[in-house]
Amino acid sequence: MARNAGAQGRVDPQAARKAFNVRYVGEIASELRRVTWPTRQETMRLSVMVISVAAAIGLFLGIVDLAFARILDVLLGK
Repeated sequence: MARNAGAQGRVDPQAARKAFNVRYVGEIASELRRVTWPTRQETMRLSVMVISVAAAIGLFLGIVDLAFARILDVLLGK
C-alpha cells in the first residue's frame, strides 16, 4: 500500500511531550490518593526512633575511632 506523500509520519515532538507530562502527573496524583499515610503519632514515634538510632551509631563509631587512634598512637610511639 502506498503512502500519501503529503502526510506526516511523525507526531509533533512538543505535543507528544506535553501529552506524556499530563498523563504522568495524572498517574502520580492517582498513586498519591492510594497511599496509606501514617498518623501524626506514628510519624513522631518513628522520627524519634530514627534520630535515636543514628545518635547511638554515631556515638559507637566515635568511640571506635578514639580507640583506633589511641592504638595507633601506642604503635607509632607518640
